[in-house]
Amino acid sequence: MTVPAALRGYRATLRVFVTPGARMVDEFECVASVLLAILLAHLIGAHSIAWAAFTSVVLMRGHVSETLVRGVMRIVGTAIGAGLALAIAPYAARSPLAAAPVAAIVGAIGLYGMLTAKRAYAWLLFGLTFEMVLLDKVEHPSVDVIAFVQTRLLEVSAGTVACVAVSLLSTLTARRRWPGPAAAPAARIGWHPSAARHAAQAGTALALLPLLNALVGLPELAQAGVTIMAVMIVPVAGLGQSGLVPVSRRLLYRALGCLAGSALAAATLILAQGSAPILVAGTCLGVVIGRHIENGGTRITYLGVQFTLAIIVTLVPDSYSDAAIRPALERMASIFLGMALLEPVLLAWHLLTPRRRVAGGAGNAGDLERDV
Repeated sequence: MTVPAALRGYRATLRVFVTPGARMVDEFECVASVLLAILLAHLIGAHSIAWAAFTSVVLMRGHVSETLVRGVMRIVGTAIGAGLALAIAPYAARSPLAAAPVAAIVGAIGLYGMLTAKRAYAWLLFGLTFEMVLLDKVEHPSVDVIAFVQTRLLEVSAGTVACVAVSLLSTLTARRRWPGPAAAPAARIGWHPSAARHAAQAGTALALLPLLNALVGLPELAQAGVTIMAVMIVPVAGLGQSGLVPVSRRLLYRALGCLAGSALAAATLILAQGSAPILVAGTCLGVVIGRHIENGGTRITYLGVQFTLAIIVTLVPDSYSDAAIRPALERMASIFLGMALLEPVLLAWHLLTPRRRVAGGAGNAGDLERDV
């Protein structure tokens, strides 16, 4: 009897879960890194433990040198973005007419640097951190910006230290037998009109957030801003005449990954009934599944990243006694809000821009498509 090709593919995928190798090592590295990040974040008094845990996942690469470089760039980008936000956000957030251009300009600069600069990851975190601080201040005027920045730096530091420590231990032990694939080196590609257009589209969508918030009181502004920037991370070579198609695909995968991760997180919450060990076990299982999808080498890599993040934001609360499905629902709301603002901007730009030859260049987004 002939086994269908699709079924053989599923069996092969399932076998990888229990077959020792580089992929399994990576998944267990991520689990160990998340657990250590949670511990460190609690010890140093961070207030968003989930962000520390997620940092420890997205930084992990197959060798400690690669992990360390990404960790340094994440800390530097976060620090610079946070510093600029401290100087500007308290004043810009007072008026939507001031916040809109500031959000657009800084977000566009961060995204353009991510697409074209050698230190792409630092540029990305610079833009993301600034947008999160500014938009959170717009939505919640009473928020203490200094406290927000301080805890964000603590969370990133805890996640980075945890990830580098686990990666170092793994490099000296398991990775000697099962080395991870080396990441392609990033390169500075200089001025790129398609990347500039793409960044301007993101900036336009970001500018709409404070303006519409003043009119109708939008929820989850900061996370909607993150969604807008994150889904715009596509290789410059894949932009073509417009980023509408690749960005729409990433939006779809972001929503599906969040839905799937939220479903597993909800089942874990029901099963746990407040039990911290079960919540931790559910977190570990979710990280393994999400990372397994991410490492599958298929077009749904980004879905795996979002699956993992939905698990972490739900099952890694600041206190396990407060675990609830609400963070996952808020994340879904921010995704749909970002989608509702970004898609019309992309579609209008696509329809109104005259056809022209698009500049080449691969850009630096290939590996970074797995992040945020």
